[in-house]
This record gives sequence, structure tokens and C-alpha cells, in this order.
Amino acid sequence: MTSHIYHRIGIVGSGRVAGAMGLALAAHSAHPPWIWGRDERRARDAAVIVGGDVVNDVAVLMQSCDLVLLAVSDDAIASVAQALSLSPCPSPAPFCIHLSGGSGVSVLDPLRAAGALTAAIHPVMTFTGDAAVEVTLMKGAAFAITATDPAAIAQGRALVTLLGGVVEVIGEECRSLYHAALSHAANHMVTLLAGATDALAAAGVQDPAALLTPLVRATLENSLSKGFDALSGPLLRGDAQTIHHHLTALALACPDLLPAYRAMARATLAQMERRGDHPVRSGLNDLLD
Repeated sequence: MTSHIYHRIGIVGSGRVAGAMGLALAAHSAHPPWIWGRDERRARDAAVIVGGDVVNDVAVLMQSCDLVLLAVSDDAIASVAQALSLSPCPSPAPFCIHLSGGSGVSVLDPLRAAGALTAAIHPVMTFTGDAAVEVTLMKGAAFAITATDPAAIAQGRALVTLLGGVVEVIGEECRSLYHAALSHAANHMVTLLAGATDALAAAGVQDPAALLTPLVRATLENSLSKGFDALSGPLLRGDAQTIHHHLTALALACPDLLPAYRAMARATLAQMERRGDHPVRSGLNDLLD
């Protein structure tokens, strides 16, 4: 039987993250979660997902919940925190967290000044809208915690443990760098693969995704286990003529992809030069300019 860690969970927001996190934590709440959102229809939909209820007054949510999740866009966190801070802080103080990767905990300072315990807790995973699946994926996923109060770090660790996740503590000053790294790895991969898919389609490949899947999966696994030593291909071999042919073909068939190809190739050469164990043949940088 699950013990109830929280009296009631309040969720500000009604999107994918709100639904998944609410569903994951609902079993640990003595009372059904409360949802507040600007769009009443979406709030009702989120409430159905988490098995909770819609509350129309965010001040009531603040007064009655001991865990408050701000599952809103990055740009909205500050204004939402300010609005919540206008309500008298109940005793004992609620644990108020936001789930953004790019913002640290300082954006919640109005709530902290009002007496709440605050932290930024970011689940390092993607949310596609299938809350039940995402609850399962949280088990073993990393959660980045940023907080200035040791008690907030402790509560954050306890929350992540409930979700089956793994804690990574990130300093306030490193939060943007941390999120830039995630975005570079995940978001830019989507763009990279979309460009490769378009080029393969232009080359006459009927099912570009099927062709790419084994290659990309192997490359990802090798990159995670071996780092830059997983690099292969014409840049590593110094095949200037091959790169020249690539550039010519892309310019003719997929000119929109050409700037990204050049940028990634230059970044690869720069990494090779920094390491020093993969000599860069003269002329390759000139070819890519």
C-alpha cells in the first residue's frame, strides 16, 4: 500500500509535463491533485489524466497544497511565481518547484520571500503526451535539482526518489550551460536527422527512416560509450574530394541543408584539432568556408 507523502498536490499548468508529473505523483497524495490553468478546457483534460480536480482560484491552490508544481513555459515562470507569492503562505510552508530546464531557482524568489521552500527540478526526458508511458520512463531518468536551501535539496531528492529517478544537482550559475548542452544534444539531433531524411528522399530513397535507423542507433551507442573516438567518415580520413562532392550535391539538391552541413563539419574539424590525435589535412577548413 502506497503511503501518502503529501496532503495535496497542486499543479499550475495543463500541458504534457503537468499531466505526466501529476499522474506520477498522484498516488503519493492523500487527496486528489488540484489543477489550475489559463485554458479551462485543457485544465479539465489534465485533471482527467491525473485523476484530480480543476480549481478556479490559484490562491486557494496555494493555500491548500503542500507540494506545488509550476508546469508552465519558461517565460511564464516569473509571473506565475509572483502571482502565487501574493497569497499568504500556509504553515507548514509548501514545497514549490518549477520543472523547467533552462531556469534556475532564483526565478522563484518571490515565493521564497513569502516563506515557501523552492527548487528547480527538471526531468531529463521528452514528453510527447502519453502520460502513462512517461511515468514509466521516469524510472531511471535523471532529474536535475537546483536549490539554495539544503532542506529544499533534501525534499527534491525525496520527490525524485518517489518517481524512481536519479538525482543530479546543478548549481544556479550552471543551469543555462546545463540546459544548452541538453538542447544541443536532443533538439539539434532532431534537426540534423530531419535534414538527413530530406536529403535521402531527394536521392531517391523510399524509406529514409528505415535506412537511417541502424546507422543512427549504432552511432548514438558508440558515441555515448566511446565519446569522440566513435568518429568515422571522410573528415576523419581527410577525404577532401569526398567532402567537395558532398557540398556540390547538397548545393544542387538540398541547399537549405548546406549551412548546417558546413557548420557541423567545421565543428568536427575543430574538435579533431583540439584533441590532436586526429590530424586535420590542410585544405579541409578552406573547403568548408
